[in-house]
Amino acid sequence: MNATTLNRTDRTFRAGPVSRIEQRKPTVSNGRDAVGTALAPRLLGPVFLPGDEGYDAERTAYNLAVEQRPAILVGASGAADVMAAVAFATERGMPVGVLNTGHGASVVADDAMLINTRRMQGVHVDPYRRIARIEAGARWQRVIHEAAPFGLAPLSGSSPGVGVVGYTLGGGLGPLGRAFGYAADHVRTIDVVTAHGALRQVSPGQYADLFWALRGGKGNFGVVTSMEIDLFPVARIYGGGLYFRGSAAPAVLTAYRRWVKTVPDEMTSSVGLVRFPWHSDIPEQLRGRFVVHVRIAYHGSAADGEALVRPLRDVTLMLRDSVADMPYTAVGAIHDDPIEAVPLYERTAYLEDIDEDAADAFAHLAGPDSNCPLRLVELRQLGGALGRQPEVPNAVGNRQAAFLLYLAGVSTPGADVERYADAIMTRMAAWDTGAVSLNFLGANEASPERVRAAYSGADYRRLVAVKRAYDPENVFRINHNIPPDAVVGR
Repeated sequence: MNATTLNRTDRTFRAGPVSRIEQRKPTVSNGRDAVGTALAPRLLGPVFLPGDEGYDAERTAYNLAVEQRPAILVGASGAADVMAAVAFATERGMPVGVLNTGHGASVVADDAMLINTRRMQGVHVDPYRRIARIEAGARWQRVIHEAAPFGLAPLSGSSPGVGVVGYTLGGGLGPLGRAFGYAADHVRTIDVVTAHGALRQVSPGQYADLFWALRGGKGNFGVVTSMEIDLFPVARIYGGGLYFRGSAAPAVLTAYRRWVKTVPDEMTSSVGLVRFPWHSDIPEQLRGRFVVHVRIAYHGSAADGEALVRPLRDVTLMLRDSVADMPYTAVGAIHDDPIEAVPLYERTAYLEDIDEDAADAFAHLAGPDSNCPLRLVELRQLGGALGRQPEVPNAVGNRQAAFLLYLAGVSTPGADVERYADAIMTRMAAWDTGAVSLNFLGANEASPERVRAAYSGADYRRLVAVKRAYDPENVFRINHNIPPDAVVGR
């Protein structure tokens, strides 16, 4: 095997010679001999084939709705492992997918290579430049922990257990979103392995087209091995949850839709109709109940936050009020997302607005009298910095929407979650912009048509052009795919 070489002109690293895919007849059949002689010796991390001990544990994702049974499963220990794995797969015409936490699993990886990045957990914080360098397998809880001693925080998601890279490549809508924008808006550089095993260092001044596409285009263009992101001087926030009885849903939704029109950009919030399971780790007053949960994250003083939230506290009696001054390290308590792996059914849409009729329809279809089996029906307020283009543009689209609608349920026999979700989406169509967010797009909606709805026509055409340039054979298609041969109009 040739040593890794560096082309100093274009900052591209290549792991030895790789034949062009069009010069080979693609074959998905890769025996143990090929893996044992051509791939495994080039890796520090493990490689698994179906039937191997450890294969099932390595392939398991958070979202069990998509069962991954890859032909080859690589436990990457670093960028060199990713380079070797992608080169091996490309030589043999195999598609390549990526697995970290598996929250956003969308397409089965049968007959594919799946690269698990969980071992790549490095996080380095530079407090003077207010940046963090994140490896591909790191989760937000690690970044939050490392940044906190310096009074800094990342634009993390509502669940600290989510992986940084996948979340950011899909946009990244978190508790500080309205104050600072999407996580993708604050990426400095990205290291990505493209088809044929080339490691490219991309930034606004280097592979600018690829840098634009990666931030919003998810995993369509390669395997990201690390990225450099901005941190913000946020040590504490005023945040938590207001929990109301389910019977108060109409009154709370009415108050909430009026309230969001009055709050500053520093206030990020959502309202969810939640059906809590009967779990012992859930607070007793919420256990097994249908609850209206208003989520609050205010970037400002506790006194100002308390004044802003008071109108919601005055709506009616609450079951629980956890909104208070808190360290950013406790941000996960705001949404308090479940952590157990489940077969998740998800639907999403962007909404133009929530008027009185929309609030009534929302409460009727998902409220206490609906028998709706969905665990969560949520409205997230957008706007603020989320509605503005970042200094360095990216592919995150649909910034004009006022709210994001998200439905989630557990796909169990007899639950009928799909029928109820269809009814809600059909009724809310009057306020639907027709667009979607990839990070909230469930496996059941991972079609090319729905993926296209995440972008404007011009941005989608540009994404297809970048795909053709960097992945013309669609090696990276185990995702919310943007095909390189997509027919795009003017």
